This record gives sequence, C-alpha cells and structure tokens, in this order.
Amino acid sequence: MAPVTQLRAFHFVATSGGYSQAAREMAVSQSTLSGQVRQLEAISGVTLFERGPRGVSLTPDGEALYKVTSRLFSALSEAGTMLKSRRVEGGRLRVAADGTAHTLPILGELRRRRPRLTFSIQVENSDTVIEQIIQYRVDVGITAQLPKDARLHSQPLTSMKVGVFLPKDHPWVPRGSVSIGDLEGQPFVLRERGSRTREVLEQNLTEHGVTLGDVIEVSTREGVRDAVAAGFGVGAIADLEFGNDPRLHFLPLQDARFPINEYVVCLDERRRLPMIAEFFRCALDSFQSPAQFPAQSPAPAPAAG
Repeated sequence: MAPVTQLRAFHFVATSGGYSQAAREMAVSQSTLSGQVRQLEAISGVTLFERGPRGVSLTPDGEALYKVTSRLFSALSEAGTMLKSRRVEGGRLRVAADGTAHTLPILGELRRRRPRLTFSIQVENSDTVIEQIIQYRVDVGITAQLPKDARLHSQPLTSMKVGVFLPKDHPWVPRGSVSIGDLEGQPFVLRERGSRTREVLEQNLTEHGVTLGDVIEVSTREGVRDAVAAGFGVGAIADLEFGNDPRLHFLPLQDARFPINEYVVCLDERRRLPMIAEFFRCALDSFQSPAQFPAQSPAPAPAAG
C-alpha cells in the first residue's frame, strides 16, 4: 500500500495544479514534493502527471487516483473536525457558487459565529458548481440548478426574477420595465450554456414565442457586463444580482413567469458535518428560506444563438 505521505503529496499537487503552489500550502520544498510523487509513481508503476513547460496535468491514471484521494482526505478532514467541539471558533470552508450576492451574507453570518473562520469561494456557472461538489473539490455550493443526483442534499435559499441590463445611454433606460415581446430581434450578450440565468431567460422567451437577434457568448459575468457596456447587446441577470455598476441600467421583465431559484447544496453524506450543517443554518437565518420552490421546468430548446 502506498504511504500516506506520498498520497498526500500527489493530492496537493493535483488540487493546486502544480508543484510550486502545493509546496507553499504544505510548507515543504518543491524538490521534496516532487521526490515524493516520483516515489509514488515508481511504487505503483504508473505515470500520474504529464509534465510540460507550463506545469503538470493529470494522466487518466492520475485522474482516477485523484478521485480516491479526494474521498480519503475529505474523510480524514471530517474525522478531525468531528473530534473537535461544535463550539470551535475557526475552521476552513470551501464554497462554490454561481455568484457572490447570496454567498457573502451567509459567510458573514457564519464568521460572526466562528470569528477565526477561513474560507475560499469559486464563482462558476450552475452546472460546474454541482460538479465541484461531487468531485469533493468544495464543501458546499450555492446554485440555481436544482440537483437531481441522489448523492446530493439541497435546501431552498431564495427566489429571484430575471431582468435585463443595458448601457446607460440605451433608449430603453427611461422605461420602468420591458416586456418579453420587446426582446424580439434584439442583440444579446449571454453566458455560455450551463448558466441557469440563460436557461430561465430562454424558458420565458419560448413561452412567449420570442426569438433574440444575434447572441454573443462570453464565459464570465464580468465579461458579459463589459460587452454590454460597450454596446454589443442587452444582457440578462437576476434582479438581486445586478448590484451597482455606473455603466449599466437594470430593467425588470414585467411578464417573465419563470423565476431563478437558488439552492444550498452539499453531498448528502457530509450534511451533518458541523461546519456544513452550520452553513445551512446560516443560510436559513440570512434568507428565511421558503419550505420549497415549485419544481423547475425542463430547459427548453435554445431560443437563439
């Protein structure tokens, strides 16, 4: 059986995406870490990393081993946490979310209860949030995608209405709202498929028989905002996530029937871990969640683009 030290070295390199960052996180030299991984490869007789000028990437054997070590070190972490008092003031939490508007209030409440809490946030599209949870890369997620995987536990968080945003000099700015029919033939800037906001917009468009004009896909929210501000088209966003951007103006879609529902999600097997359970309680306290949302309708065929 491979020594835990070598498995840990492999796991940290795989998680960090390279030897330099992993060495800093483990407080060891890069040469020590590299030697431990080479020893593991020699013992096992398989190559775990492809090494190139830009760093390392996992081989198929490395990917398979990483799934195992993710479960191993997650279980060890849980065991250590559960042996501590539930009143511990610190701890570390990894969060993936489809935005920060709902995440930060929950973490703020959790840090109030645990003043020495440290955390990390990954902002991804809704589908990727689910993937990160299943792959043990994060502890909890906040996503607008209701998970259907039996391995996951979810709790309703809040419901939002979809609207549009546009440059401050757009002719629609004086209006208090727009209808879905107004969007017929309009150029749009949208996130890639996998974005729940895009899915909900397309549900509402399909219900009204509306087709957008040219659609530009941008992979990040910041990129969508920049493209809309530059005049490339109209953007779609949930009302509670618009925030303040002096370049842009938000308008609600007055006849959009399908909302964007947000959920807190974790692996069902980890839901009783004190830190995760407390995150769920903070979510309830922060947003006073309803008991349940109406079931989400299946995503329609693409309305444009």
